[in-house]
Amino acid sequence: MLICCAQKLCGTNYPVSIAFIVVNEFCERFSYYGMKAVLTLYFIHYLNWDKDLSTAVYHAFSSLCYFTPLLGALIADSWLGKFKTIIYLSIVYVIGHVVKSVGAIPDVGDSTLHIALSMVGLVLIAFGTGGIKPCVAAFGGDQFDEENTEERTKFFSIFYMSINAGSVLSTIVTPILRGDVKCFGGDCYALAFGVPAALMVIALVVFISGSGLYKKSPPEGNVLVRVCKCIGFAIQNRWRNSKKSPKKSHWLDWAEEKYPKRLIQEIKMVFRVLVLYIPLPMFWALFDQQVQGYIQLISFVFTDTQIVVTIFHLKGHPLRKMAVGMILAAIAFCAATVVEINVIVCTFSKIDYIASKDLLFINTHTENINITVGTDEFYAAANYGISQNISVPRGEYNGVVCETNSNQYHIDLGLLDFGAFYTVILSKKSEGLTTIKMEDIQANNIHITWQIPQYVFLTAGEVMFSITGLEFSYSQAPASMKSVLQAGWLMTVAFGNVIVLIVAEGAGMEQWAEFLLFAGLLVAVSIIFSIMAYFYTYVDPDQLDKTFREDTDDEKVKSSDSKKKETVSLTDMPKQTKM
Repeated sequence: MLICCAQKLCGTNYPVSIAFIVVNEFCERFSYYGMKAVLTLYFIHYLNWDKDLSTAVYHAFSSLCYFTPLLGALIADSWLGKFKTIIYLSIVYVIGHVVKSVGAIPDVGDSTLHIALSMVGLVLIAFGTGGIKPCVAAFGGDQFDEENTEERTKFFSIFYMSINAGSVLSTIVTPILRGDVKCFGGDCYALAFGVPAALMVIALVVFISGSGLYKKSPPEGNVLVRVCKCIGFAIQNRWRNSKKSPKKSHWLDWAEEKYPKRLIQEIKMVFRVLVLYIPLPMFWALFDQQVQGYIQLISFVFTDTQIVVTIFHLKGHPLRKMAVGMILAAIAFCAATVVEINVIVCTFSKIDYIASKDLLFINTHTENINITVGTDEFYAAANYGISQNISVPRGEYNGVVCETNSNQYHIDLGLLDFGAFYTVILSKKSEGLTTIKMEDIQANNIHITWQIPQYVFLTAGEVMFSITGLEFSYSQAPASMKSVLQAGWLMTVAFGNVIVLIVAEGAGMEQWAEFLLFAGLLVAVSIIFSIMAYFYTYVDPDQLDKTFREDTDDEKVKSSDSKKKETVSLTDMPKQTKM
């Protein structure tokens, strides 16, 4: 049974129910990206893992989040339906956040328990966020009537804008909660994870609140099993009878002996789209390079650009827009290679994230030394003690105070420039304290504003690619497999991450060479995708419903006529006499 709702937003063709879906998505994305914003720091500074292990676990978690959508889609389309799947997996999602937050409380158990709770929490979060990903977008598309295709297309743009808005706010707020709020004698990871947990609870409550307004399509039965059996029978039947029987127009047509034509046509539709998705992971592999090697431009500048481009999302041929998006992304990274982007370490817990540079001291003096650099305090123990590494704002530092137990000295550090890493060796001489200043990582010699055009291109490409991909996946999917095809779209992101791990982590190339390699590969993939898109023929799943409904009606008429003829022929037959 399909429950319909006629309520519209302010006299438009937009159903009221999508407001709950968009707010739900905003809160869920705040929850997800807010947690991820401090996840690597949590691994390194709280669990005391090294950077290699932290990076590996981070990428494994990200990949799992994009492989689990297939499981959520199958549950939605085959068993529970989208509405119940979103609710049940959101509960799993909330539990994962709570477990993760408890694991970040120092007073709860030892380090082993913290690691166990963190891993259990991340697995639950991965299944929760991945499971609802394909369902929420498809469920939003289900709210529109057949004739409101233009409004549905705009909905996917609004939906994607809510994703960006939630992610940008969370990547600003949660690092501030971690760094500026102190609890349990240190950085407050429990609060930084607890706030995203609270936002996920709000997302769940908001979604349930709109329950009476939603269109809820019932599940179509065990779709995956029927699809697999149909494909298996087609292959088996073709192998056995290909030499004896006349040639079929499509290899799936060999299943017509056992399975309905409608199912066969639906599988053909899904296969045609999935084949079109084969080149797409390369886009996400390149897009993921913006976080490789600490290349992160200002988060909110990047995402604000996404929101602006989303609002002015171009009209046109969907596959053409996706191809243009791929080209724009490739141009952005070619430009990055030419400009030769230096390492930019962005610390989102402070507003002066770009201006910071790292500094540490080595003390060869026989006394302990306390050094005050601006507002930052350093301590270097005697006899080659090394101070902690602290990021300080850019500026001239003259007359820096150095105090020992017996004396006070003033030293000149000079200019501490953008993006550099300095080591200062302190030595005691007869006339006082002398310094040797070493620049371990050179200061940036290219202004950061040169990255703005690249990020504008990259963002424009990503928005054209992502929004169009979401809408295309929904519009080209049969009703029984809309969540499955959304999951197929999301899995292109997962395979993109796998490509990054294989190439970026295994090749050992320099950064500029990596950029050039991925940009070149994406240009080649864009050409291949454009050719594939040129030969793609659009289908209308609603037309499929009408076609098979008419076929069913014709079959009923034929069946009725045959029964009438059979009745006539029986009455015309001569009566038999008993023997």
